[in-house]
Parts: sequence; C-alpha cells; structure tokens
Amino acid sequence: MANDNKIETLISARKSLKLSLEKSKALGLALGKAGPRLEEINQTLPSLQAAVRPIRADKDALVAVGGHINRAVSPAAAVLKVFDAVHGLEKSLLSDPRNDLPGYLSVLKRLEEALKFLADNCGLAIQWLEDIVEYLEDNTVADERFLSNLKKSLKNLRELQDDGERAHLDGGLLDAALDKLENEFRRLLTEHSNPLPMSSSSSLGEQACIAPSPLPVSVIQKLQAILGRLIANKRLDKCISIYVEVRSSNVRASLQALNLDYLEISVSEFNDVTSIEGYIAQWGKHLEFAVKHLFEAEYKLCIDVFERMGLDVWMGCFAKIAAQAGILAFLQFGKTVTESRKDPNKLLKLLDIFASLNKLRLDFNRLFGGAACVEIQNLTRDLIKRVIDGAAELFWELLDQVALQREIPPPPDGGVPRLVIIIIDYCNKLLGDDYKTILTQVLVIHRSWKHEKFRERVLVNEVLNIIKAIEQNLEAWMKVIEDGTLSHFFAMNNHWYLYKHLKGTKVGDLLGDSWLKEHEQSKDYHSTYFLKDSWGKLPGHLSREGLLMFSGGRATARDLVKKRLKAFNEAFDEMYTQQSNWVVSDKDLREKTCQVVVQAVVPVYRSYMQNYGPLVEQDASSSKYVKYTVQTLEKMLMSLFHPKPGRYGSFKGRQSSGKFNNGVADLRRTASAVV
Repeated sequence: MANDNKIETLISARKSLKLSLEKSKALGLALGKAGPRLEEINQTLPSLQAAVRPIRADKDALVAVGGHINRAVSPAAAVLKVFDAVHGLEKSLLSDPRNDLPGYLSVLKRLEEALKFLADNCGLAIQWLEDIVEYLEDNTVADERFLSNLKKSLKNLRELQDDGERAHLDGGLLDAALDKLENEFRRLLTEHSNPLPMSSSSSLGEQACIAPSPLPVSVIQKLQAILGRLIANKRLDKCISIYVEVRSSNVRASLQALNLDYLEISVSEFNDVTSIEGYIAQWGKHLEFAVKHLFEAEYKLCIDVFERMGLDVWMGCFAKIAAQAGILAFLQFGKTVTESRKDPNKLLKLLDIFASLNKLRLDFNRLFGGAACVEIQNLTRDLIKRVIDGAAELFWELLDQVALQREIPPPPDGGVPRLVIIIIDYCNKLLGDDYKTILTQVLVIHRSWKHEKFRERVLVNEVLNIIKAIEQNLEAWMKVIEDGTLSHFFAMNNHWYLYKHLKGTKVGDLLGDSWLKEHEQSKDYHSTYFLKDSWGKLPGHLSREGLLMFSGGRATARDLVKKRLKAFNEAFDEMYTQQSNWVVSDKDLREKTCQVVVQAVVPVYRSYMQNYGPLVEQDASSSKYVKYTVQTLEKMLMSLFHPKPGRYGSFKGRQSSGKFNNGVADLRRTASAVV
C-alpha cells in the first residue's frame, strides 16, 4: 500500500515537472516576443504621457473647460449649418433665371441673407474658438501639437474673414448668380428693343404722335425686380452700362433708316452752304423726329425703369443714351454749317437752323435740362449763339455787300446779275411769312445780348434800303455799258425783274404801287429804245425807193434789190450774232420781246420778198442775196435771248478789306453770274 502511494506521488511529480517545463518553455517564447513590444511601448510612452497629462491638470480647470467648449462650439455649429444651407441653394442659382424669375430672385435673396448671417457671425465663431484655444493653452489642458494645428487653422480663417472677399463664404455662388441676372437683364432688353419701323424719310411727316413706351409693362416689372437685387449687391453701374448699350443701339438702328451720313460732313468737305442746302432741310426734320419720337420715348422709359433709383440715376442714364445715340452729331452738324464760309444762302440756312432749334426749345429744356445733360446743354447753347451771331452779322452786312458790288461791271449778256436775283429773293423771304418772325426774333435776341432794344421797323427799313441800293447798282451799271442798245436791253431786263418779283410780295407792298409802276414803265421805255436802236433799223435797209414801177428798168431794179438785200443780210447777221449771246431769263418777257422783234422785221421782209424777191430768185446768184426764207428768219428771231446753261460772267471787282473780305469774295464769285 505504501509503495502504491509512492508511485502515484512520482507520477504526479513527473506530470507537474513536465507541465512546469512546458510553461517555462512557453514563458521563454513569450519573453522573446515581449522584447520588441516593450521597446515599442517605451517609444510611444512619451506621447501617451502627453495625452494623459491634461488629466493631471488642475481639477478646477478641467471642470471649467466644458463650459468654454460648449460656448465656442454652438456659434461654430450654427455657422456650419448655414454653410450647408448655402450649398443647398447652388443648384437653383446655377439654373436659368428666365424659367422662373420670381423663384430665382427669392432663392437669391435667401442666399444674400445667409451670406449676411455668415458675414456677421463667422467672426464671432472664430473669436469664441480662439478664446477656447487660449484657455486650453493657458491651463495646459490639451496637447501642444493639437493646439498648434488648431491655432493655424483659426489664423487662416481669420485672414479670410479680414480679407472681406464674399466669394470666400460661398465659393463664388453669389457672383455667378448675379452674372446670370445681368445676362437676363440684357436678354429682356435686347429681345424687346426693336427699332421704330420706317419705310423711308418721307414717313417723317406721317409720324403725328409721340412713340409710346417701347417696352411692355411686364418686362419693365421684371427689369425693376432684377435691378432691385443687383443694386442690393452694388451692381447698379453695370446695369446702367448694359441698359445704355442696348437702348442707344436701338435708337441708332431706328435712325439708320433716315440715312444720316451727312451728319459726318466736315467743314473741309464742302465749299459752301449751297452744296449741302438739301441736307440742312433734312437736318431739321430728322432732328425733330429724333427728339419728339425717339428721345422722348427713351426719356419716358428711363423714368419707368429707373424711377425708384432717383432722379440722378434715370436722368444720367438718359443723358448717356442721347449722347451715344446721336444727338451730339446733330448739334455738331449745325456747328459745321456756322463755320462754313459766307455764302449768299447762308443767312437763310442759319435762320432755318434757328427755327428748327427754336421749335424744339421746350422739348430740349425738358429732356436735356438735367445736370447729367450738361454736355448737350453746352453744345446747344454754343450752336444757338453761333447761329444768332452769324445770322445777325450776315443781315447787317447785306447793305454793304450790295454797295460793294456796284464797282463790278454788269454781265456782258445784258441779263439780270445774280446779285439782283439773290438779293430780291432774300428780301422777299426775309419779310415773308416763313422768315420775318424768325429773323426778328434772332435780331431781338442779338440786340438783347448787347443790352439794346430792337424794333421791327428797323428790319423793314433795312430791307427797303437794300432794295434801293440795288436800284443804285442798276443805274451805275447802265452807265458803264458803252453799247447803248445793250444798256437799254440790260435796263429792260432788270426793271422788269424788279417789277415782276416784287409785285404781290410783302416787300412790294411796302414799296408801294407807284414804285412798282415806275419800274414797269421803265421796262417799257427801255424796251422801246432797245427795239428802235437795233432791230427797228433793219426795215430801213429794205427801202422801195427807186423800185416803184421799175422806173429805172428791170435790170436796174434787180441790182437795187440785190444791194438792199445784201445790206439787210449783213446788218441782220451782225445784229443776230451779237444778240444771240444776250439773255432774257424771264420767259414771258423773252417771248414778248422776240415777238416785238419779229413784228418789226418779218412783215416788212415778207412783203419785200413777195414784191421784189422774184427779181432776184430767178438770177443764178440768188443764193447770195436771198439768204433767209421768211420762216427761217422768224424762227431765228424767236430763238433769241434764251439762257445758256452754265454761263457766268467773268468780271472781277476790287478786293475788299476788313471783316467783309470773306463775305464779299464769296458773294462776288456769283454776283455777276447770269441765271
């Protein structure tokens, strides 16, 4: 029994020893593996100690840190929430506004409110975070590296905040949305801005009413809604720029149908007012159309669209449209006319320009009276002053101009000097219904600038003095014509011209019937002497003396007839050749004069040829003496005195001096021209 116990004990000890060996072996293996692990733990121990260190911080600091963190995190969390909301608007704001403009504007306003919240609260959130970092740092409650990274991030946020760039808050979403609104603003304007339809300039007179507002009310309302958002984001100037560009282009397109190329003519591109006379008439009509129809409509539209922005805004916008659309070109053209050299028609053209401007005076004052239109105002005032000064100067110079022409020889063709034609036409027009009131107004204004009064009778007297100066010129010219026949012919022409072109006119009424009758009688007087001294002498060459009953025999009679026909032919040819260059511009006087000449010559010639022509016609040399048939003679005489197109006198007068030099030189070029 005892041996059995000993064996069991040995077996048990063996098992125990074996187990201990296995455990020792396992422990040895474990210890072999634990070395590197212990080394790794040894290396990470400092950081773990740093992380655990805040736990060893002051108990009060640890207790208080929770409140600081909560206060800092709450604003930051709110800001982050708004940031998320901003990004949620991105899809809507990057869509096309035209699809739902009210909805788009509503979303945009929400974005603006969100950005305002961010702008107002980002700084506060950063400040709170900076405070908690400072607290953690001061109380050694956090790891230094963690705090360093946090401080760096907060510094970057602070720099972005201080930079003031709104794009930092929304990633440029607001600017992109505003750009889309600007594009929609332009689209609405462009698609609804159509040039005023005009087939031709002749339709100007048919445009009886002022053009209505060129944009529908619904479009104006959309433009105003867009403006509201763009102005709130400081983009008013860009809106005005777009508006002016589109609308001024639209006005220019309307004006293109009128063919306004003449507005670009410079002073050097035309010689005198006559060369652009037709353009001046068009200018007045085109200016009136532009002001009353186009600029009037733009003025009203600017009020409709920009009225809520204030007077300065819409008036400034209209001023830019007017300037860019062409009003300055109209005014510059008028100035160019005033700068052109003096010309017989310039006075009337200046009065036409004044009449056009005066007709539009109230419209100009209303449309362009604001401070924003100062350039237009200055150019208009300058043009009016130039027109008034120029017209007054030309008018008061007329009498001297007429007197100076007295030294110039009369036209060699006995016609009416162009000076007479121009001055008579001038005087009739100046006292006519179209110009008298205008000229009076011009002279009144001109005198008022000199603090002088002007009476209408002064105008009338000046015109009558000009007519009397023309009479004196005619008397002087008649005296210098050496050929008496031509002198009578010239006098006949000019007395008739004065009578016919002044009778029934305002000037003629002022001169009186006796004055007109005197010139009519003078015409008859000089006509009689013209005929007597020229064609009236021809029948004398066809004397019948010595031919009665052929007293000297048939051969003798034939010789007498030949001799007298030859003398007649020579006198006729000489006279016809000379007077074929003479001119009667008035058709009635020309026909009457020719008929008188025919009556003085042809009946006598016909009778002579009927009675004595057979004596010569049977002769072999008859063609030398019977040079003209009765019909040929009558036809030749009826063809006399017709105006020759393009023929002018070549006379020169003495050079003038002083202020009249340019005017005299220009007028002299046409003074003795024959119409």
